[in-house]
Amino acid sequence: MNSLDDIFDKFSGLKALIVGDVMIDSYLWGKVERISPEAPVPIISITNKEIRLGGAANVAKNIAALGAKPLLCSVIGDDQDGRALLDIMDSRAMDTRGIWQSKDRITTVKERMLSSSQQLLRIDKETTKPLDKKDKAALLKRAEVLIKEADVVIFEDYDKGVLDKKTIKSIVELAKKHGIPTAVDPKKANFLSYENVTLFKPNLKEIKEGLKIDFNNEDETAILEASKSLRSKMAIDKVFITRSEFGVFISSDSQHHFIPAHKRSISDVSGAGDTVVSTAALCLALHLPDKLIAELSNLAGGLVCEHLGVVSIDKKQLLAEAKKHIA
Repeated sequence: MNSLDDIFDKFSGLKALIVGDVMIDSYLWGKVERISPEAPVPIISITNKEIRLGGAANVAKNIAALGAKPLLCSVIGDDQDGRALLDIMDSRAMDTRGIWQSKDRITTVKERMLSSSQQLLRIDKETTKPLDKKDKAALLKRAEVLIKEADVVIFEDYDKGVLDKKTIKSIVELAKKHGIPTAVDPKKANFLSYENVTLFKPNLKEIKEGLKIDFNNEDETAILEASKSLRSKMAIDKVFITRSEFGVFISSDSQHHFIPAHKRSISDVSGAGDTVVSTAALCLALHLPDKLIAELSNLAGGLVCEHLGVVSIDKKQLLAEAKKHIA
């Protein structure tokens, strides 16, 4: 097997097509020193504002941080926020060929207000309606072009309407045709629509809701049975379940592994799933063993939780941690 240094070097030669819901993560930082006389709410005196790439765009950012090239494919609004998102991508030299601006949609924005490292409020601006015929055709046209360059496809689903059963099926079939593995970060609406994908990465809450079952989060037998059910029902090669403080689990026909979490000083779990699926997808593209895929992705997800807000992984830090914890 290749050394960890070789694996991380090979990340830099990969391209990942990311299809799904993109958004802007906006942060308003400020101080709270008094309560409003108009209502019993804090008054925030804003000191700084920052906008970052979020959703599927945060996956693209993680892919780039790991040294690979992201090919982001999505539909955004033909609006000021959409232009701001494209400007951020341009500033990062990220490929924008896969982005379609629709006159019939708005760009999703999650605005967070924070004081003293605590989130006080989040305001969401979004639409969750499915794409219309024209927007869906534009998305698929872009995916068909970009998939020819890709080494792996990532579906990043936030239930905002960009992905539906027909779109998912079309892109999975395209990937199969080109011999490209597929990785999925699912959400509730399309949970059972990802048939025939290579790697399916739900968290515990999502797998319980998706399969309409319940079990104790520490029950390893129940988790194993749930993964078998998923693989059988949807013809999935690998099920990769993130288990929060209990670590991660991965299974395929021939093996399964429970990987424990590493002790961390957790500041914010926002975006950890994006980092996990990004790392797993690049490992998948390199055809790494299941256990190593889970170990590296588990480390990556834990590291970003040490930071406040949605941040991407630090490649050098991940490599150093991997050398410490992976034999």
